[in-house]
Amino acid sequence: MTILVTGGTGVLGRVVVRQLREAGRDVRSASRSTTPSVDLLTGDGLAAAMDGVDVVIHCATTLGRKDIRATENLISAANGAHLVYISIVGVDRIPLPYYKAKLAAERLVEQSGLPWTVLRTTQFHDLLAKIWEVQRLPVVFTPALRFQPVDTETVAARLVELAAGPPAGRVDDLGGPKIEQARDLAKAYLRAKGSRKPTVPFRLPGRTFAAYRRGDHLVPDHAGGRGFDEFLSQT
Repeated sequence: MTILVTGGTGVLGRVVVRQLREAGRDVRSASRSTTPSVDLLTGDGLAAAMDGVDVVIHCATTLGRKDIRATENLISAANGAHLVYISIVGVDRIPLPYYKAKLAAERLVEQSGLPWTVLRTTQFHDLLAKIWEVQRLPVVFTPALRFQPVDTETVAARLVELAAGPPAGRVDDLGGPKIEQARDLAKAYLRAKGSRKPTVPFRLPGRTFAAYRRGDHLVPDHAGGRGFDEFLSQT
């Protein structure tokens, strides 16, 4: 079995590629920074990358509407391969523009005529850590929301498992082991970095923030993996 990982040099993709190689799988990493380069938006290098591929784990993202075009191009080149797509919990309930693009890409996968599997997960530890990392002010602002961050190692392991099995359609969502207030997660990050900055919670109006307050991005019944504190201690 030959497996292609799109976005194979990204936050999640590189973990998936490493785990596949550790498992002795025949794996190809595809991105604009790999050699040879693969550009999902233009299609350059895609046909060659897909030659002989049995399964695609689609981790690549443009973080916007271009995800739709990238997924269309991938489907066109798939040659009957099993397509395993990583998506986000709440894409059908939270009206973020990026989430709308991810949902549209999901629909393309489902209607492609290819064998397919879709896994939705909660936010990665890495993403939340980046939110605190990029703030350079004397205080750290945190949304007055809860999160259920999940570890990329856990997500990658699930994708590897799904790639090895038959097409499964929409599988159970996956979230981290614990639901916590964003402020508590920020404080844990600051402690791990030796920072004594105070945290300041904020609220925003609108349907998107309301959906997060309802917990539309959480999956308490499908939790697993290492927690945020353990992630911080190992990074």
